[in-house]
This record gives sequence, structure tokens and C-alpha cells, in this order.
Amino acid sequence: MNPPTFHAADIDPAPPVQLVDLFNRATQMGVSDIHVVPGHPPTVRVHTELMPLDDLGVVTPEDTVRLVHEMVGDERYAKLEEKRDLDFSTKLEGHSRYRVNAHFERERLAIAFRLISPDVPPFDKLNLPPVMRHFANMPRGLVLVTGPTGSGKSTSLASVIDLINRTSARHIITLEDPIEYELHSRTSLIEQREVGADVASFASGLRHALRQDPDVILVGEMRDLETTGAAITAAETGHLVFSTLHTQSASQTLERIIDIYPGDQQAQVRSMLSNTLQAVVTQTLFKRIDKPGMLPACEVMVCNAAVRNCIRENRIHEIPGIIETNRSQGMCLMDDSIKALVLNNHITREQAIARATNPQAMSRLLNS
Repeated sequence: MNPPTFHAADIDPAPPVQLVDLFNRATQMGVSDIHVVPGHPPTVRVHTELMPLDDLGVVTPEDTVRLVHEMVGDERYAKLEEKRDLDFSTKLEGHSRYRVNAHFERERLAIAFRLISPDVPPFDKLNLPPVMRHFANMPRGLVLVTGPTGSGKSTSLASVIDLINRTSARHIITLEDPIEYELHSRTSLIEQREVGADVASFASGLRHALRQDPDVILVGEMRDLETTGAAITAAETGHLVFSTLHTQSASQTLERIIDIYPGDQQAQVRSMLSNTLQAVVTQTLFKRIDKPGMLPACEVMVCNAAVRNCIRENRIHEIPGIIETNRSQGMCLMDDSIKALVLNNHITREQAIARATNPQAMSRLLNS
């Protein structure tokens, strides 16, 4: 007997992908990211590893268009079609919030979701350098948390803002793109403004924030010259300003800020930075081997007199040496932080060598 013949019309198509199914699965699996790309099954990231959700079927272009429309509506969808990228946040009842980026790839719409915990993790649970706790008590100045995308910068800053909120009465204004953690006023008064919804841009928000009687300002990212200049000015005028950059070390952070200015203004900005910058913390996250989860390695530069002189006199190359010799002040080089994670059996030697600033030196150090 010949096997039955099936035609395409006889086969039930996979049901369309639904947000609630994605978020239910994300909750069950403890994912950090969800990727919805036409032609592939929804794919999630769990502790740095990507896993396709084959049982949910293959995503179609119609799926992604429908999902984005459900989340943003017609007006913001039109903006997405014009700009080709759109950042926003979304939440379903009973689920955590997600930071979302909708974008086009090969003329098809794709979506990236990043999970945002419903509560700000307590500072003491994040394994951050203890010196960062003191940032909450600073009266003024600029504090930068840097690192690659997904390194925990936003979470670290939210935990410091939460410390301020719980321990002192200050007016805190955040400028975010989009708002991630929902912060609730406790001892402090908190206002959260989202770029694109509540304010036109980071730079515009900073300019107007100075007229809103703030004590603390959080700027989601110093993306351009205008935002960078406004953040430094806000710190210079007596406010405590927190922000982020996508840089890999304290020295690179300083160089990036200075280089964004025209050559004839760089001496001036070095002088301003030397007076206003309080600290730079650079983070990178590692997958733990001792138990499920992630753990940060951190480079910490605290601006003492030696650091300020190096910034003012354009001797940025000397910064790593100053960090190395001032451990008693809470400073630490990235490779020393990574080495400590290996020695405490939190990560593998292979991870440490692959992510070290100086892989050869790390290899020699761990094999000695």
C-alpha cells in the first residue's frame, strides 16, 4: 500500500507566536533575553547560552509586525518604520517588565527583549565592590559605570539609586531610554522620565532637570557630545550625576570622553573632569561554575589627587599604575578582579584568560 499523500493545504500551520507564551516560557526558564526573528523559532538566552524554543514554531514576518503593534500602537509603529529602530519597555499582567528593541533586518521586523527584574536587586546581593556603597553618600560629582552591553551597568546603578532612596531625603531624577526598573519613592522623591515619551532626548532632559531642583540625576547613557557636556556641567554645578558608557576600562573611559570634544576644547574638558569626576567602575559578567547565575568582575578607579593630576595633565596612560598602587582606597584593576574570581572557584581559568585585559599575563599568573 502506498503511503498517504499530504498537501500543504492539509497541514495545520503553526499557531501564531503570542507574547504571553514567550513570557510564560521565559519565567519558567529564568531567561535574560528573548530574540524573535522571522525564519527562526523564538530563541532565549539562559546564563549566556542561546536556546531555540522549537516547540513554539518558526516566527513569521507577520508575527513580529503583530507583536510590535500590540506593544506600541499605530503612532509609535509609524515612528519605527521611519527610524528603523525603536526602544521601549513592555509588561504583561503577572509578568516582569522587558526592555525591548524592535528593528529591521533584511527588510523584516525583528524583536529583542531584555528581562528587567520587578524589584531592584539589593546592593549586597550583587557582589559589587564595597567601595560602590559609598557612591550613595557622595554630595556631588560624576560617577560612571561602564562596560559592554549586558554587563549589568543598569542594575548596578539602580541598586545605588535604591540605596540613596532608602537612606537619605533627596530629589532624584532619572533619564532613561527606556525606563527599566520602576523605582518607588521612599525616603527620597524619585521622578523617572523616559526618552521619547516624557522627554525628547538625554541632553534636553538634562538641561531641563537643572531647573527642577534635583539632588541626584541618573542619565541612562552619555551617547554624544551634547549629553556628555550637559552631564559634566550638571556635576560641576553641585549635583550628583550617574551615567554609563560602553568602554572597557577606566583609562579608555577617560580617553573616550576627552576625544569626543574638538581638539581646541580638550584641555578645558580635562580640567573640568579632574574637578568633577568621582569614580569610574567598569564591569563584565561571567557565568558562574559553583552555582547557577552570573558574577561581575569590576575595575574600580576612585578619583584621588594622583588620578586628578593625571587627568588634568593628560597622563591617562599612568592611570592603571595608580589603580594598582591604591588598593587600600578600594581601587582594583580588571585583571585582578578576574583573577580573584578564579581563585575563589567562581569561574574557570579558561574564562579568565579569554576575557582578561592581558590574556598572556593572566595565563602566566594562573599557571604559576
